Amino acid sequence: MAIKFQYNKTALQALDKQLKVRERALPTLKNKESALRVEVKRAKDKAAELGKEYDSQIASYENMSRLWGEFDQSLIRIKDVELSSKKIAGVFTPVLEKIIFEANTDNLFNQPIWFPDGMSIIKKIAEVAIEREVFLKKMNLLDFARKKTTQKVNLYEKVQIPGFQDAIRKIKRFLEDEDNLSKAAQKIVKDRQEKQRQEEAEV
Repeated sequence: MAIKFQYNKTALQALDKQLKVRERALPTLKNKESALRVEVKRAKDKAAELGKEYDSQIASYENMSRLWGEFDQSLIRIKDVELSSKKIAGVFTPVLEKIIFEANTDNLFNQPIWFPDGMSIIKKIAEVAIEREVFLKKMNLLDFARKKTTQKVNLYEKVQIPGFQDAIRKIKRFLEDEDNLSKAAQKIVKDRQEKQRQEEAEV
């Protein structure tokens, strides 16, 4: 990144200030990045675990597939899913609070005897599926924030900090050269004046 600057003390101070801001922020950003990385893995693992649980539950009831064809789908439905949010490393993530089911038990007496168990099974499977979705959403939000943080770390570490350091070095070198030239010019003038005084004294 080409940093635009002027060769003067004001520009030097401004660049130095910006460099210090980035140098101070870098360790915090790196800590945030590693914390997010850990949390992404945790959410991913939990979603995978819930995915396996969901698959095994579905597989265990496959031998009842003929019965499921008879099951009355209107007996139970999801009325609402209550979520709250929790801040992890500066990122708001969803937390599953409660799943509200609505059971229609009015005509349950006319149904086969296993239907109440069927309702419990569906409830259990739905809970696992919804919880998995929440963890996947959490994982995606955290991973997006992690990528953004990684980009910022790379920008500071590989581009901006070296860029500011280089610009500061150039300005300092320029100001030193300017100072040396000024001193050399003063010395020449002083030597000339001294020589002139000596010549006038001799006359």
